[in-house]
Formats: sequence, C-alpha cells, structure tokens
Amino acid sequence: MKKTTLAITAAFLMLLGISCQKEESTIEQPQTPASLYTRVGGSTMVADPNNPSTMIESGRLTLRAVVDSSILIIAADPQMAKFFPVLFAELGAGNSNGLAALSKNFTDFMCVATGCKNANYAYMGLNMKDAHNPAKHNRMGAKATAADFDKFVGHIGAGLAKNGVTSVNNKQLVDDLVALLYTTKTDIVQQ
Repeated sequence: MKKTTLAITAAFLMLLGISCQKEESTIEQPQTPASLYTRVGGSTMVADPNNPSTMIESGRLTLRAVVDSSILIIAADPQMAKFFPVLFAELGAGNSNGLAALSKNFTDFMCVATGCKNANYAYMGLNMKDAHNPAKHNRMGAKATAADFDKFVGHIGAGLAKNGVTSVNNKQLVDDLVALLYTTKTDIVQQ
C-alpha cells in the first residue's frame, strides 16, 4: 500500500509540475515597444520609387522621403540659407552631388537613431558637434542658435506632415521623432 501511495503521489507531482510548466509558458511576457524605425516602416523590403529595380527597407524609404521634403523646406527658408552657402553655390552651378550626400547622410543618421539594424544604412558622417561647427566642417556656413534649431525641428515637422505623418493621425510617433531630434540639440546649438 505504501508503494501505491508513493507512486500515486509521484504521478500527481509530475502532473502538477507539467501543468505548472504549461501555465508558465502561456503567461504573457511584457512586450518591448517597437523601435521608431519599425514604427515608420521597419525592415520590410519594398521597391524604391527613385530606382524601381532596387529594393529598399520601408523604414528607410519613409525617413528618406521626410529628409528630402525637409531639406526642400529648409532650403526655401531665407533664415536657414546662411547654413548652406557651399550647397547653394554647388546647386547654382548645376552640381547636385552635395545635396545627394546631405540627403544620404541625414537619412543614414535618422535610420541609425531610430533603431535600424541594417549595416548598409550605417551613419558614417561626422559627429553632430563637428558636423555643425563651421571651423571643423567647411560645408557649414554658420553656428546655430537655439532659435535656429527650433526652426529646423519645425521644418522637419513640416517634412513629416508632407509625407502623411501628422499629430492628427499619429501624435505619439511625431512626439517621439521630435524628442529624438531634441537629443542632438546640445551638440548642434553652438552659439
């Protein structure tokens, strides 16, 4: 009888152990929030509208569109022109290489800053402090003030809106992207 009781107890404990293991595996683990890069499109490959035979990550495509729209908005602002004399001189001479490099570098920076893991999109440019210091970067025409930086962020917001990302349809995403931009303010504002 003792052996039977012992066997039944062992079997019960095994079943209880298996049951507890199953319950533990169904407990929901807290989800880590999606990266900003994932939220703007992520790593899903899509055809590049600028080069239909090439594939591009959807997140990079979104960020590039915002960057390119923002560059045009910034370039149209006479107050911001003082930062880009070299670029404007090149464009006036029909040379768009500097513009293409600016777009690529800024897009690469945004990809990395928002959480992109694709090594092909790594930012290889200057650090933000040197990139925005005319003494260290001859393409930069002036040092930025806090007001200049705030205007720049506003133009990025306009670039977001031009690409369908607005506070109306995605307030949290806009807020998170603006907060990300403000993490660079101490390096960019040098006056």
